[in-house]
Amino acid sequence: MKLLTLNVHAWQEENQMEKLEMLARDIASERYDVIALQEVMQSIDAPLVKDNIKKDNYALVLLELLKKLGVEDYDFVWDMAHFGYVTYEEGLAIISRHPITSHESFFVSDLQDMHNWKTRKIVKASVSYEGQDIQFFSGHFGWWEDDVEPFKGQFDRLMQYIPEEGLSFIMGDLNNDANVRSEGFDYVKEKCLYDTYELASEKDDGLTIIGSIAGWDDNEAGRRIDYILSSKPVDVLQSSVRFNGKETPVVSDHAGVAVTIAL
Repeated sequence: MKLLTLNVHAWQEENQMEKLEMLARDIASERYDVIALQEVMQSIDAPLVKDNIKKDNYALVLLELLKKLGVEDYDFVWDMAHFGYVTYEEGLAIISRHPITSHESFFVSDLQDMHNWKTRKIVKASVSYEGQDIQFFSGHFGWWEDDVEPFKGQFDRLMQYIPEEGLSFIMGDLNNDANVRSEGFDYVKEKCLYDTYELASEKDDGLTIIGSIAGWDDNEAGRRIDYILSSKPVDVLQSSVRFNGKETPVVSDHAGVAVTIAL
């Protein structure tokens, strides 16, 4: 099973459509089973297409590009977390090429004001993979020391939704550096979750942001803040950074994380 997580910084990138097309070509080539995306935006004023999805929803446009490449077996779910960048509804998506049997979204922040960008939601999808239902969560969390919406409380709320039975994957932008002790990354492991990067037999440096970006203005060295976590120990064959300008092109202000798991 191949998984990908990526904070796409939707509709905020220079040469946005070119980058979207590069992402679509990578997905068509790699054939990820499940993809979690964060900062997935659609215009407030765009016309509705279906349910809560509007015409320029980033994930919808991505699937349309995939169809032009002859790839038609992906579906997705999306929900809004808050308004972003003045004219957008910002949310999270899960894309799957296996049946999505159920889905939901829920707040993990105390804030539930959609006009406050620190309001945080999770999108969850149950995916039928080779006869078993696996739970996937796409999340974009606050910082450890945030004075309004710190990471700890948000992650505690998420843990209430992770079933004890079966297998779950938490995927996304944790906004916590794996190399900083006694903060978010260590707290995640205290919750008995497994970092697929640490489990991987083959891996690279894992760094998903390089240089200054929004929220990490003082960042100079690379940081590992995007993760794929598992509720159970799994056999991770490989973990690799995607879209960092090395083997794959830059498509966002974050790089992505891809893992290959033997289930």
